[in-house]
Amino acid sequence: MNDFLIVKNMKQFIMSLDNIIINYPRKENVIKDRLLNDSLDILYLIYKANYSKNRRNIQIKILSKISMLDFYLERSLKNKYISEKECLKKSNQLLTITKMIHGWIKSDKSKL
Repeated sequence: MNDFLIVKNMKQFIMSLDNIIINYPRKENVIKDRLLNDSLDILYLIYKANYSKNRRNIQIKILSKISMLDFYLERSLKNKYISEKECLKKSNQLLTITKMIHGWIKSDKSKL
């Protein structure tokens, strides 16, 4: 699996968040900050796992953080901060990244 393809997709997701979070009200700064911070954490963890010998634990953390991002998007949709179309688009981007991470995990298992 080309790990840098995962990085590329994650970077695209992070860049596209800028257009969404502008619409969040001030009272939702926590969710807005979590969306950005967890996205950046995932990018960091992808780089860290790429250079680590014990990738499995880091990859599990990445998957759990992606699940949290999906929750934040779902909550944003429920509160009408983002449209259903935008939520679906972002969720599909996260699904693609999740599938890539699972493929990365499987390819690491086959190398053992």
